[in-house]
Amino acid sequence: MASDLSSLLNSSRALNSHLSRPDLPSVNLSLDQIEAQSRRLVSRQPGAATDADRANYLLAQAHVDAPALANSIAHLNTSTTFSPLQPLQDTDVAGYLRHAHEQNLISTIEEGRRETQEHFYRLLEERSRKDWEAKKRRVFEELGGRATSDSKALAEMKKSFHGKAALTASTGPSLTLQMQSKMMAYDRAISELNAARLRGTSCPIIHLLMQAAASLNSEPASQQMFQNFHVLAKITGEPPALPPVEHAGAHILNAPLFERKYARVYLGDSDSREAAALRTQIAKGSREALEDQFWDIVERAIQSRPMEARLGGDPSVANKIRSFLLMRYYKNGQWEDRIELVAGQPLWAKLYYLVRTGHAQEGLDEALKSQQAIEHREDSFVSHFRSWVESPERRLPKPHRDHLQSVYNAHMLHSASADPFKLALYKLMGKLEPSRRTVPQVTMTTEDWLWFQLAMVDEEEEGGLRGLTEVLLSYGERHFDGSKKGVWPGILLMCGQFERAVAALWEHPETEIEAVHLAIALAYHGLLRVPSRAETSDISPLTLSPLSPPALSLPMLIWRYVRQFVKMDAKEALQYVYCVCLSADQGDGVGKENVETAWELARRIIVLAHSGPAWEELVGGFRPDGTRFSGVIEQGASLLQLQNTAQYNEQILIRAARDSEENDRIPEAIKLYNLAGDYGTVISCLAQALGNTLAQPAGETEKGKVIERTAVEILRHYERTNRAVGKDRDAAVRLLRIREAINAKSSGRLDIALEIMESTDLIPLDGDVAKITRKAEEFKDLHDALQRNLQVYLPLTMDALAAIHQSIKNSATAQATRQMTLVSLRKKSRSLMVFAGILKYRMSPDVYSYLARLDVEIAL
Repeated sequence: MASDLSSLLNSSRALNSHLSRPDLPSVNLSLDQIEAQSRRLVSRQPGAATDADRANYLLAQAHVDAPALANSIAHLNTSTTFSPLQPLQDTDVAGYLRHAHEQNLISTIEEGRRETQEHFYRLLEERSRKDWEAKKRRVFEELGGRATSDSKALAEMKKSFHGKAALTASTGPSLTLQMQSKMMAYDRAISELNAARLRGTSCPIIHLLMQAAASLNSEPASQQMFQNFHVLAKITGEPPALPPVEHAGAHILNAPLFERKYARVYLGDSDSREAAALRTQIAKGSREALEDQFWDIVERAIQSRPMEARLGGDPSVANKIRSFLLMRYYKNGQWEDRIELVAGQPLWAKLYYLVRTGHAQEGLDEALKSQQAIEHREDSFVSHFRSWVESPERRLPKPHRDHLQSVYNAHMLHSASADPFKLALYKLMGKLEPSRRTVPQVTMTTEDWLWFQLAMVDEEEEGGLRGLTEVLLSYGERHFDGSKKGVWPGILLMCGQFERAVAALWEHPETEIEAVHLAIALAYHGLLRVPSRAETSDISPLTLSPLSPPALSLPMLIWRYVRQFVKMDAKEALQYVYCVCLSADQGDGVGKENVETAWELARRIIVLAHSGPAWEELVGGFRPDGTRFSGVIEQGASLLQLQNTAQYNEQILIRAARDSEENDRIPEAIKLYNLAGDYGTVISCLAQALGNTLAQPAGETEKGKVIERTAVEILRHYERTNRAVGKDRDAAVRLLRIREAINAKSSGRLDIALEIMESTDLIPLDGDVAKITRKAEEFKDLHDALQRNLQVYLPLTMDALAAIHQSIKNSATAQATRQMTLVSLRKKSRSLMVFAGILKYRMSPDVYSYLARLDVEIAL
């Protein structure tokens, strides 16, 4: 049967074999496909083919049965996708549990993957936004301010392309009155800091900054910054005031040493014993600051609601805590649930809040008063509490902690009615379950929660402060946004992440000022790590690397801050630049780079500052009698790590003079060279500048007049002291004389102009051909400024000759005298033309033609 069917198929195919065409593809479709294609062809008539039809046609050409696949998908049953491969019996409990466990693992993995993916994209978006904001702000800073719209930003950007170098660019956004008042409040602290550094004494810089923040307490950011500075003061142990200095050198004995006190340990090996002790100090100081803050809250709450507090006549610490507990947990004649009364009072809550406010000794006194009642409920609690309070590091021996752990596990861990404050006390004393970081009804606020974490920190367990920092960084700023604005920098500060704290403040425009001053205070105490120049980013001052701790570019931070007011108050900007050298002792060459950066910033301030009395007060100058006086920079040279006058002249004055030259500030450059004692360069620069003012119409502007006045003063002084004798000084004198001639001509005194030009001895006018030839040969040896201005003083002299000739020719003087004068003028004109003819190649044809025309007029 099968063979009959095969022969039938072959014979049917042979029927049209004579019609086959090798250039056409063969169609190998099933009957179902042929039917489906036929139906589609019919349905498409007379309309056009759909995309689905075209797709099916193409797939069919590739031997893909699209309709069959669609049918299989339509009848796919996914309900058994996660069913066990082998059916489970109703009594197979172990198999069911194994299957359920596998499904839980699969679900957990999938959920973790999804959460990780969402977290990754969220972080990516947030990081991209921050990077964009940072880049945009950097661009606007370079343009001279924050643009209020895209169109304004584009317009400013276009303008900036026509500016000069970066030093001459706009220095920053226009300052509001509010910003100026805040800056003034803080800059007084920086001035006092540098004054103390110059005296060689310590300065309570953090407390000075706290006073500045307190004077601005109307601003929310200042209130938060006051607390941040308070935290730093506790961490560093800086006292609010220094011992008085009664005689010279008394500060060496009386005042504590603050400057760079912690730098060696903080910048050294993070795994050393000293570094661990410093982290313990940071955690302790942060905890104490939070205790002071909470005690302030307690006192203000009692003062604001005295009737409810019922303090009475006992102002003791314990009684104030009792009043506070009444206000918070006593409602409608009864205490809140789970508040356990011992001897008729909420003793556990009272003890906890005494510890929470930094009054642990008062808490011990209260426990001893009620020892019998406490021991009746919690045996040996008081003895453990005494050991814990009296321990300098708040750490109990292991046997005591094991006992507390057993009591905690047996009576409190799984109890729904246990007093939360008793539970918190046990956790604190025994450092129990450090990974469970919250205690219901106790760690309600961010400050309470953070205090509890810091109180639980132990450098010998669970990673210490670094372990807590990793947890907080994993939470991120977003986790703490809802509690209070601006909390995140303070949290970073309390964990010892000082660089990150400053960067977090810098990210928000309203706290940029505070960020700069916090960074200076940290650098002063040696708690700031600065990156090397190669590691510093152009966008963000913070440098993060997986191989090294975070670092913050203090020079970048300070320059971006002072550039806003450097033109208005250069001396104040300099006070901040002095602070760049606080990190001069950092190793691996970073300290040296900071010092060099400070020199560069000082030079920028000199170049950007406005010229005038304030500028001379900055760099120094000369009195009318010729004596020199020093400027603010030279007076503070030791703060810039400048060892002597020669180094100051080379690194500051001379290099600032070169920068001024490059930025077309010639008068300032000349004064700087003069102050540095580089008299030869002064004269050379003067000659070039005077030559430029003669050759350009701008020479008659105010800038040209300033250059001329400066040249007159300096040349007069140099002639009196016989300095810089030589070719350059002679050229400068001649150029000034040419300017006098130009001015005389402009005022109509042509005879004076001619007399001045003859006195310069630049042009031979006596008719001696040999002398004229010799002068022309010597021309190439003249100063470049004189050679360049040949086309200025030749026409000037010829104009004077022609004007005088015309005047004499039309005058009524005696014939003989007039004729003698005219002959003399023709002789001078002819000499000038012979000289110009020899040097014709040095001038344009138009100038030579002009001279020739005037010579002809004089000859007639």
